[in-house]
Amino acid sequence: MTATAPPPAEPDPVTSHPDGRVELPPGATLDDHRFSNEDLRPVPVAERRWTTYNFTALWVGMAHNIPSWTLASGLVALGMDWKQAVFTIAVANVVVLLPMLLTGHAGPKYGIPFPVLARASFGLRGANLPALIRAAVACAWFGIQTWIGGQGIYILLGKVVGGGWERAGEIAGYPWTLWLCFLVFWVLELAIIYRGMETLRRFENWAAPFVLVGAVVLLVWIADKAGGFGSLLDQPSRLGWGSDFWPVFFPALMGMIGFWSTLSLNIPDFTRFGAGQRAQVWGQTLGLPTTMTAFALLSVFVTSGSEAVYGEPIWDPVALAGKADNVFGLLFALVTVLIATVSVNIAANVVSPAYDLANLAPKFITFRTGALITGIVGVLIFPWKLTSTPELYIFTWLGVVGGLLGTVAGVLIADYWIIRRTVLDLADLYRTKGRYWYASGWNWRAVVAFVVGGVLAVGGSASQPGKGPFPKEGLIPFLRPLADYGWAVGLGASLVLYTALMLPVGARRTKDAPAP
Repeated sequence: MTATAPPPAEPDPVTSHPDGRVELPPGATLDDHRFSNEDLRPVPVAERRWTTYNFTALWVGMAHNIPSWTLASGLVALGMDWKQAVFTIAVANVVVLLPMLLTGHAGPKYGIPFPVLARASFGLRGANLPALIRAAVACAWFGIQTWIGGQGIYILLGKVVGGGWERAGEIAGYPWTLWLCFLVFWVLELAIIYRGMETLRRFENWAAPFVLVGAVVLLVWIADKAGGFGSLLDQPSRLGWGSDFWPVFFPALMGMIGFWSTLSLNIPDFTRFGAGQRAQVWGQTLGLPTTMTAFALLSVFVTSGSEAVYGEPIWDPVALAGKADNVFGLLFALVTVLIATVSVNIAANVVSPAYDLANLAPKFITFRTGALITGIVGVLIFPWKLTSTPELYIFTWLGVVGGLLGTVAGVLIADYWIIRRTVLDLADLYRTKGRYWYASGWNWRAVVAFVVGGVLAVGGSASQPGKGPFPKEGLIPFLRPLADYGWAVGLGASLVLYTALMLPVGARRTKDAPAP
C-alpha cells in the first residue's frame, strides 16, 4: 500500500530580521532529543556576531600550516615550475570559493550547522550519511596534522635541548620523546576546542596575524642569509605549457580543490555564527584565495632561498627553521609551528566531526564529546602515510576525498539554491513527520544522486604501480578519463541528477510536501 503524502503546509512561524536572518520565535521548543541538542539548535541572532575580520582571520589561520606550505613542493615534484604550481593553487582556491559561499549562505540566515542543513536534502536520518563521510575525512586529517605538528615540535625542541633528545629509547619504531610531543600537542588541541566556538574565535583572531608574521620573518631570515634567492626561481618546467602540462594540471587542480573541499561542506558550522551574509562573503573572499596564493608564493621564495644557502631546496618549513643558529630563533619557530598547526587542525578537522557525531546521536553526544571522539579516532587511524609521496597525497588522497565531498556539495547546493531557493522551514529540520522526514527520515533521491555522482567521480581512480592502492587501469576502467576531474564531475553529476529527481515530486520553496 502506498503512503499518501500530507497536503502542503505553511512553514512554522519564525522571526525574520531586515537583513534576512531568521530565528525561531521566543518560547519555541525543539524537544526531540533524537534530532536536537544545545549544540545543533539554531544559533540565536543575538549570538551571531562573527565579523568579516573573524572569517578572514579564520582562513588566514587555517591556510598557514605545514601541509599547505608544502603543496607547491608536491606540484614542483610532479614537474611544474614554481609559476605553474602557484597558478594551479590560485585557480583551485578561486574555484572552491564558490561552493564555499553557496553552502555558507545557510549559516548566517538560519544559524544551523552542516549536518542540520543536510537534513533538508537527505532527510533527518539520511543526513548522517554525508555527515559521517565528512567526519571520517576530518578524523584522518586530524591525525595527519597532529602527527606533523608533533614532529615539528620534536625536531625544534631537539635543536634547543640537544643531548639525547633525538637518541631517546624507541617505542613502536619512534623515540619516546616524539611520542611525548605528539601527545602534548594532541591534548593542547582538544583543550582549546573543548572550551567551545567562542574560544576558537578568539584564538583565531590573534593566531592568524602571529603566524603570518612568523612566515614573513622566515622569508626575511633566509633572504638575508642567501643574499638573494637561489636558482629554483629560474628552473624551467619539465612539463612546459603544452600537451605534457595539461594531463598533470587537471588532476592536480582537482587535488588542490580537494584540499579545502572538506570545508566547502561544513562551512555552515562557522558561518552560523556570522553577523550577516556580508561578513561571511567578504571574510571568506578576502581570506581563502588570497591567503593560499600568497602562502604558496612565500613557500616558493623561502625554499629558493634555502637552496642558495644550503645547496638544495628545503621545502619543509620545520626542517628549515631547525637550521636557525640561535635559541631565540628556534623558540620563535617552535611557537609559530605550534600555533599554525593548532589553528588549522581544530578549526578544519575537529569542529566538523564534533557536530557530525552529535548529529548521529544528539541525546548522548554533545559537541565536546564529538571532539573527544574525533581526537581518539584520529590517533587510531595513523594516516600520515598518505603524505609519503606526492602521487599518493595529491592524486589518491586529495583526489578521492575531493570527488566524494564534491558529490555531497552538489546535492546540498541543488537542494538549497535550486529546489528551495534558500527558503527552509527551520522547525521541521528538527522533527519527524515534517517536510524533511521523507520516507522514514531518508530521501532516496539524495542517496541515489550521491551514489551515482560518487561512482562517476572516483570510480575511475587509478594509481601507477607501487604508488597507490588502485589498479593502473582504474577501478572501473571505462570511467578512467573522469577520474582526473573527480571533484567537478561529482559536484556536477549529483547537482543535475538531484534536481531532476526532485522537481517532479513538487518540491517548491516553502510549500514542499514530504515526498512518499
